[in-house]
Amino acid sequence: MTDKKTVLCFGLGFTARELARQNPNWNFIGTKRDVTAAGETLPPNVTLKPFEGEAFPIWWDEVADTITHVLLSIPPSGEGDPVFLTMSEALVTLNSLEWVGYLSTTGVYGNLNGGEATEETPRNASGPRGQRRVDAEMAWEDLHARNGLPLHIFRLPGIYGPGRNQLVSLQKGKAHRIVKKDHVFSRIHVEDIAAILSASMKQPNPGRIYNIADDNPAPPQDVVAYAAELLGIEAPPLQDFETANLSPMARSFYNDNKTVSNKRIKDELGISLRFPTYKEGLKALSEAL
Repeated sequence: MTDKKTVLCFGLGFTARELARQNPNWNFIGTKRDVTAAGETLPPNVTLKPFEGEAFPIWWDEVADTITHVLLSIPPSGEGDPVFLTMSEALVTLNSLEWVGYLSTTGVYGNLNGGEATEETPRNASGPRGQRRVDAEMAWEDLHARNGLPLHIFRLPGIYGPGRNQLVSLQKGKAHRIVKKDHVFSRIHVEDIAAILSASMKQPNPGRIYNIADDNPAPPQDVVAYAAELLGIEAPPLQDFETANLSPMARSFYNDNKTVSNKRIKDELGISLRFPTYKEGLKALSEAL
């Protein structure tokens, strides 16, 4: 195992950028469909490469021998996982590969009527988006079983952090307090996600699945109210879920009601969350405004 890490991130999104920020001595290669997009600000240790998902990348041979870690964060489409369909055969040939992380979703558990999801809970997605994630997980797991790909699956709930949180939504007039009786959501700060991924990279355990969530699954209306308190403004009025004017996509997020156990990341990866609940996370974000 080499100390000089090169992390290939298929999908240079919110989490991958934070991972690069937290690990300035590692080299990162991030992919985007359009690498010429204006306004792109990258950490200095990140190089961008184009990847559309439909074709094998022309830059692969330039970097293949250097790649030690791969982060998979591009969501699957109706046709399947674009990275799996295009790159799976190439990934299993990498001699220097130590770790592969697939960013999935707690949506694979479906609706547990408020019950707890552990990593052993059967997958039972309640909608097409969740089922696509189940299918993608199973495809990557099969590659691990057949070819020894050093796969780790991370199941994520709602992600928040700088520029993406209820403080911003309130400031933009887009926050709502929707009430559905006894309904809770789990969430996680992006800084904690990156710290968990880094911990796994430093102690790989191929084939392992990890739930990522903070310690406090909470009703979404409570999070909005606390964010409004931090901003010193009045919270939006409460709206009943049944009569609220929600898009089909927004409404679908309320189909699943569960809590997410984070015991494994603490016991096996030694994680102590920097933001154990939304209150610590939002307070820190408000102080940075």
